[in-house]
Amino acid sequence: MYNDKTISVVVPCHNEETQIGTVIKTMPDFVDKIVIIDDLSRDKTVEVIKEYLSKDKRIILIEHEKNQGVGGAIASGYKWSRDNDIDVAVVFAGDAQMDPNDLPNILDPVVSGEVDYSKGNRLFTGEAFSKIPKVRYFGNSVLSLLTKIASGYWHVADSQSGYTAINKKALKTIDWDKLYRRYGQPNDLLVKLNIYNFKVRDVLINPVYDVGEKSGIKVRKVLFTLSWLLLKLFIYRMKEKYIIRDFHPLVLFYSFGISLFALSIPLLIRMLYYAFVIGGNIPKINFLTWMLTVIMGVQFVLFAMWFDMESNKELK
Repeated sequence: MYNDKTISVVVPCHNEETQIGTVIKTMPDFVDKIVIIDDLSRDKTVEVIKEYLSKDKRIILIEHEKNQGVGGAIASGYKWSRDNDIDVAVVFAGDAQMDPNDLPNILDPVVSGEVDYSKGNRLFTGEAFSKIPKVRYFGNSVLSLLTKIASGYWHVADSQSGYTAINKKALKTIDWDKLYRRYGQPNDLLVKLNIYNFKVRDVLINPVYDVGEKSGIKVRKVLFTLSWLLLKLFIYRMKEKYIIRDFHPLVLFYSFGISLFALSIPLLIRMLYYAFVIGGNIPKINFLTWMLTVIMGVQFVLFAMWFDMESNKELK
């Protein structure tokens, strides 16, 4: 236990035969249960885990009969923690890319009741840029910005960090069967937490790379896939939080801003047609109308973002 709270560590793993042993051996003694979810590994991951079962009674092994992705594996661990009345559930990667020394820092805000959900942030430290592969650093930065807009948690960054802790109340509130199953699970979860007004905090953690892990993530593919997911999640949050649960005028500001941006596109095309196809002068009224729609669109969107920030400032 940790400060009189039962702690489970959810470990999603897929083909981690070389790393999962390190995760188990370095797990702090205050952890009550190590819930390892094997997501249909094709190597000897399960065999390695079973070797440790008799040595460490804290281990709970869940084997998926079908590959569900990292989000699906985490959801299985969360559901086990929920059903077994665990106070705080932590997610710890099966590739040993998370420093167990950071675990108390991740736990403290949740265990103390200050927040409902804490997440590691590798970008706080000045060493992040030199430690994290540059392509992944860039992709993470872009997704972090988009996640701020989609989730409403403007104070959090490093959206793809999976080193997290969640309390019992949130575990019992979120419908884990409806959560995104793949790499976008942390982003989807942040949106769901915001809808229910759960408090979230970033915690400084140490970036860990080159410890034998093998990443199967293709940054370009993930960037476009998650950008589309975040757009859908943004619309979903606007509907659920600011229309269905409690109407807020920021929805109108976003609507007006996006509509004006949409209107500016045909006006821009018309200007380009006059400039490059006809080769004549651009009609002044066309230019003035286009400029007005763009300026007003920017203003409406910025005001909507400001309203959103103010509405969620207490969720830190």
